[in-house]
Order: sequence, then C-alpha cells, then structure tokens
Amino acid sequence: MKACGEKHFTAGLFVGLRRVTKGREKGRKTMIIIVKPDAREERVHDLIHWIESQNLRTHISAGDYSTIIGVIGDTTKLDEELISGLDIVDGVKRVSEPFKSANRKFHPQDSVVQVGEGKALVGHGGFALIAGPCSVESEEQIISVAKSVKAAGATMLRGGAFKPRTSPYDFQGLKADGIELLLEAKRETGLPIVTEIMNANHLPLFEEVDVIQVGARNMQNFELLKELGRTQKPILIKRGLANTIKELLMSAEYIMAGGNENIILCERGVRTFETATRNTLDLSAVPVLHELTHLPVIVDPSHATGVARYVKPMAMAAAACGADGLIIEVHNDPPHALCDGAQSLRPEQFEDVARAVRVIRAAAAEVNGSGSANPLQ
Repeated sequence: MKACGEKHFTAGLFVGLRRVTKGREKGRKTMIIIVKPDAREERVHDLIHWIESQNLRTHISAGDYSTIIGVIGDTTKLDEELISGLDIVDGVKRVSEPFKSANRKFHPQDSVVQVGEGKALVGHGGFALIAGPCSVESEEQIISVAKSVKAAGATMLRGGAFKPRTSPYDFQGLKADGIELLLEAKRETGLPIVTEIMNANHLPLFEEVDVIQVGARNMQNFELLKELGRTQKPILIKRGLANTIKELLMSAEYIMAGGNENIILCERGVRTFETATRNTLDLSAVPVLHELTHLPVIVDPSHATGVARYVKPMAMAAAACGADGLIIEVHNDPPHALCDGAQSLRPEQFEDVARAVRVIRAAAAEVNGSGSANPLQ
C-alpha cells in the first residue's frame, strides 16, 4: 500500500477500525466522510472497500475541492474518531435526516438531469419549460399544441395518457393510444415527452417516454416508486396535495434507493382552507428544497391555481424564487378541453408567459450576481 505522509493503510489499521466505538450512537444515522483534495485515489478506494466490507453502502460525490463519501446503514459499528484520524480524511459528520441519497450534505453540488436525445438539462442553470395539454385527446390536438409550445420556447411536451380523476365518470385518458400520439408529436417536433404513470404494470408502455411523471396522488405509492427506482429514466415526482417537504424527499429517496438518481421534484400546490384557488402554491418550498437537496425543483402553476389568468404571475414568481423549471398546461381550445380547461392557457398566452419568465430569470440572475436565477447559488 502506498504511503501518504508517514501514515499507511495497513492491515493493522483496518483491524483497528473494526474496534467498537466507545460511545455508540443509537439508531442508524448516516455518516459523511470528507476526503482531503490531495488524497491518493487508491487510498480512497481502500477506505471505500473497507466500509462496504462492513455491510454498509457508500455514495460518492466528487467535487472540485473535496470528495464526500456518504455511508448508509448502521454506522454505529464504525469508529468515528479513528476514521477522523486518517490522514486522507478532512472530517466526519453524522446525518440525522431520514433522506440520504437526496440529501445535499451527501451531494453538495446541484444535480443536473439530462432528458431526451438532445440532452435537455434540468438543474444548476438548466431551465425546463414543459408545456402541453392536461390530456391527449387526438392526433390533431397534440401535434398542434406541440408545434405551438415549441415555437414559444418549450423544452419538453407534457400530455396525459393515463388520467387519475376524482370522479369515475370523468374522462380517464386515451391510455396506450395516448402514448402513441405523444410519440408521434415527439417525432414531429423533436420535443422530449413527459407523461404520468399510474400503475407499475404499465411500465412497458413507457419505454420511449423521456420523463415519467408520478402524480400527486401517487407520491406515496411506494411499490410504484420502487419499480421506478429500477429504471434509469428521469422521474418527475409531484408533491402530494397534503404532504410535507420531508415526505416528498422520502418519496424521492425510495426511487434513489433503487439506483435511479434522475429525479426532478415538482411543487404543485397543497390543499388548505382557501377556496379562491384550486390549491395554495407553496413557493417557499423551492428555496427550502434547494437548501435540503441537490435535486432540481420545478413548479406547476396550472394545478396550483386552477385558474388560467393566475398562471402567468405564479410562473413569474416561481422563476424569481429560483425554480429550475415550470410545467404548464396549454390547450388549443380550452373551453372544449376534456380535462382542466379552466386552468389551461391558449398557445398565444403561453408564448406571453414564456417571454415574461425569460425576463424574470435574466433579472434574477443579475441581482444574484452569480449568473443563476437561484438565489442560493
């Protein structure tokens, strides 16, 4: 084993690391090991290998100035003092939050999710402008809307094929035929497509879908989340209408625990006593989430307000508070829409919103002085 300074990774050191910690913490808190920037790569690998030999999992985040090793599992078996004393280690911290992989302490740099063949970027300055109808109704409708929103600056096309509705008598979507129509619109415009999944059994239908959306009603459908964790597709997960920020992050953790780290979080409003809007848009969730997690955060002002004329001011506010994108409902004939016509913008209205959002983001980046619209960057 090569030396760094006068200390060595020897068999004796590994034996020493196996000693029982004098004052074990109760529970299964996660440990973060901060590695010095000048540490030799092979010695870092030795440390990781030893940790994993203790039936613990590691999550590695390599930054510009240091590498962070996140240790997941029963870390009480590790001697914190001995690890802190290693010459390649800059520090050791315990993490008490239940979400691990989604935790910014594990992954200080913003995650950037790549979408589609054109690699549209979401997060760390990459702004997603997702637009389209609540429901796919016909080939003519979806292709018309797709062309309109692309011309206005949309980076992705949304459209519901499977629709969870409060009433069993409402339009439930075109299902598999709806996905085929979305794929046709993708071929016509080149826009990546975003559509909602309701059942893990439907996953084979989503093979060519670019972003799989988990709706608010399914945010805590844990069996579905586990299945999505086995894919490597980007997952857009919406906050439930009565769920906390912590619960949203725990749902993301379910997916990430399965190996899929391509997660986009979405704030879409929560249910309160207020009846003037469909929901109450919690824009404070954006900076809070940016502080707690490295995952990108977008906002849905359409479902949050339920009223088309409120979408523009809320979209502008979302851009101002540092959201990494917007998902907005657009229909070419809202009065005759089969789903959520009252909150859908016409294409020309969406063009106006997109223009306003660009102005706000440019102003926010200038005020923040960081080149980013996110005030925390």
